Amino acid sequence: MVAGQVPDDPPNPDLDAVWQATRDRLRTSVPESTFRLWLEPLEVVGAEGETLYLSAPDGVRAWAERRYSALIAEALADSGSGLGRVSFAAAPAGAERAGEAELNPNYTFDRFVIGPGNRLAHAAALAVAEAPSEAYNPLFLHGPPGLGKTHLLVAIANYLRANAPGLSVRYTTAESFTNEFVAALRNSGSEAFKVRYRDIDVLLIDDIQFLEGKHHTEEEFFHTFNALYESGSQLVLSADRIPSELSTLAARLRDRFEWGLTVAVEPPNLATRVTVLRRLVRESGVEVADPGALSELAGRIDANLRQLHGALTRVVAHASLMARPLSSELIAEVVPRSRTAQTNSVEEIQERVAACFGISRAELVGTSRATKPLRARQVAIFLTRELTDLSLPQIGRLYGGRDHSTVLNSLRRVEVGLGQDEELAERVRELRLAIHSPVQAGG
Repeated sequence: MVAGQVPDDPPNPDLDAVWQATRDRLRTSVPESTFRLWLEPLEVVGAEGETLYLSAPDGVRAWAERRYSALIAEALADSGSGLGRVSFAAAPAGAERAGEAELNPNYTFDRFVIGPGNRLAHAAALAVAEAPSEAYNPLFLHGPPGLGKTHLLVAIANYLRANAPGLSVRYTTAESFTNEFVAALRNSGSEAFKVRYRDIDVLLIDDIQFLEGKHHTEEEFFHTFNALYESGSQLVLSADRIPSELSTLAARLRDRFEWGLTVAVEPPNLATRVTVLRRLVRESGVEVADPGALSELAGRIDANLRQLHGALTRVVAHASLMARPLSSELIAEVVPRSRTAQTNSVEEIQERVAACFGISRAELVGTSRATKPLRARQVAIFLTRELTDLSLPQIGRLYGGRDHSTVLNSLRRVEVGLGQDEELAERVRELRLAIHSPVQAGG
């Protein structure tokens, strides 16, 4: 058998009990924070001979395998199960129900941290969960990876399964949809596949951009979409781009994606990132004596929440291994400041906005009330508020000494404009992406 490969035989039904007994022993062998971070996420996926196969998210699995394999094997041997070795593997194909990804119970609306960049997406997802097929159909969420799109899709599925058990709900990814469709064509035929996907009340599909270039699967999804939409079923989709930018998908699919509501999920601002970190450390039982440590970490990672979580994991690991407190000094040593965190300055925001509107930076911060400089100034103030932790008076001073009420008025005008003016919304989106994108070196 290839190392790391999960056996094909179905898991022994007693394995869960064996693993629970092993976990109980492990909990007494390591600090509680270590157990929660590295051992609690491990799941049993099978056994063969004396070997127990475990799986977990990639980062956790790699660290647990490297640091705790011997400890786990020792606790396993003490369980009296006849198992004494462990191997770490990717989750087996049978771990998912017929093309449906297993739902993460932690992905709920209550656990979703709301900020300026995701407030509308959260509200739209909750509206769909509370009234499927009545609010927005389809709901299309888009944005870069790691910002919470999957969390919202799974939260809808979890909410419906808890509050509307009579509805048939299926969450999957476009990759799983494709793999299952190909397998159906090779084996049982497509009829059973069609029944699974067209005779349901709610279909949620993640990373729909994966269908690009897969013409047969795209054709099948087109008919699945039509069948569900015409029968009144709810569709929720996510992608890393807006529908019009999925250029290699058929135009008829891109058109259908825009029939309902399309909502952007934007990168979290500093306050949101700090809130996320506070929740993570609270749930992990990690002690943070330095009150400024989490703000320091949040200021260094601003790309996405996955990277933020990974950075916290690295810092906690270093603190544990080096017997040092989790402090701002340790964070500065372990986590380099991201390029975007370095360049998310007011100066850069002003320069990029001025260039976008075709005016000078002096005009942007000046006194002109002409339409172009005024609109550019409002957008720059809006982005400064969103991408920095400056207060309204501080922002006003950086824009020609304007007062608090003027800054607040600019914010409100842009917020209203984003919902009414597509050209403005596109400009703001492009500016956000430009400010969040690392500067590339010339070649």
